[in-house]
Amino acid sequence: MTSDGAGWCGRLRRTGRVLVTAPLAAALVLPMAGPVGAADGQKVSLPVIPARLEAGDPCTGGSGARATAVPWEQQSLQLDRTWTFGRGAGVKVAVVDTGVSDRAPALAGRVSGAGQDCVGHGTFVAGLIAASPAKNVHVAGVAQESRIIAVRGTDDRGAATAASVAAGIRAATDAGAKVIQVSPALSAGSAALTSAVAYAADHDALIVAAATPDPERASAGQESEPARDYWPASAPGVLSVIDMDASGGRPDGAPTTSGADLAAPGDGVVGIGPRGTGHFIGSGASFAAAYAAGTAALVRSAHPELSAAATAQRMTRTAYPADVPRLDPYAAVTSVQDPVKHSPVRRDDSVVLPAGNGSEGATRRAVWIAGAGGLLAALVAWAAVIAPRGRARGWRPAGRRPVAGTPGD
Repeated sequence: MTSDGAGWCGRLRRTGRVLVTAPLAAALVLPMAGPVGAADGQKVSLPVIPARLEAGDPCTGGSGARATAVPWEQQSLQLDRTWTFGRGAGVKVAVVDTGVSDRAPALAGRVSGAGQDCVGHGTFVAGLIAASPAKNVHVAGVAQESRIIAVRGTDDRGAATAASVAAGIRAATDAGAKVIQVSPALSAGSAALTSAVAYAADHDALIVAAATPDPERASAGQESEPARDYWPASAPGVLSVIDMDASGGRPDGAPTTSGADLAAPGDGVVGIGPRGTGHFIGSGASFAAAYAAGTAALVRSAHPELSAAATAQRMTRTAYPADVPRLDPYAAVTSVQDPVKHSPVRRDDSVVLPAGNGSEGATRRAVWIAGAGGLLAALVAWAAVIAPRGRARGWRPAGRRPVAGTPGD
């Protein structure tokens, strides 16, 4: 989402250009990884889901295009493997966004508070978290058996404020959500927003927030901005997520932040619209946060004994090693608890990313076979265990300043 921005912990300092555009109306051609048996390079032309609407823009309608192949993001996250261990049953996930449409068939019967979603962004996000696949369609949500709580955190055009997001977080908490996905990334926090985040933590709800705003159209001659923090993602206790592309890097020109806890697919991802069975394409950190929120639902369903903070720890400690650790749902769900350190230990087979997703540039495994006296020596492999990048409350890195804001917002 856009507007005055928000984000949380993780903490690789990054620099670069900040503001760039994403066409809000034009259709894009998305290269898709086909389903089993299908030829690679299948292309589907999809309309772009808007982050917000300008005054006078009509509400987003249905899409006439359907993506039938398996999107790159589902392959990268190994969701097919992860779903053999569960699909998020018994977990309520709140979506603090533009609302969730009651006319989206892929979410039928599993959304409380559904109504009108003029922008369509909140419905798209909810679909990334929990959409059921249709016949001959492989596009699906991460936690298909979870339940969605629709919470309006913006006005009907998609504009958010610290007050509207704070109210959304409190409403989501009161509705019993154990995972709260927050799309808006605000440029400034407030005392009310900080209080709402603490309220969610006190009720064992994990907030998963976009570390940066979704990209918007840039004005001609507009200067780039330096890396910065956004809220609520920068608040204590919030898991912040940045978007990555199919190569494993940040999309060109994407807004930047001074730190994020996790990276997840967020560039050219495929999802549902506010009505009908067609699909849209979208780019931005809010969609990466949706994938992380869906993963949190999988973890909390498979390991109900874990608190919100322990769930965040598990997700960061099992992430695939990179500058900003990459979300790994399979490892987060299947890792075995270390009986001594009481922290998850990655399984040797926990990361099997498809070719071309950029994992080769993040970490290299070196395997050497040494021969001695004509005999074959043992094979030695190294495994990297990523330390947590973010800490809920007591496990935040030192030196992070508290949220600055204006009391009374």
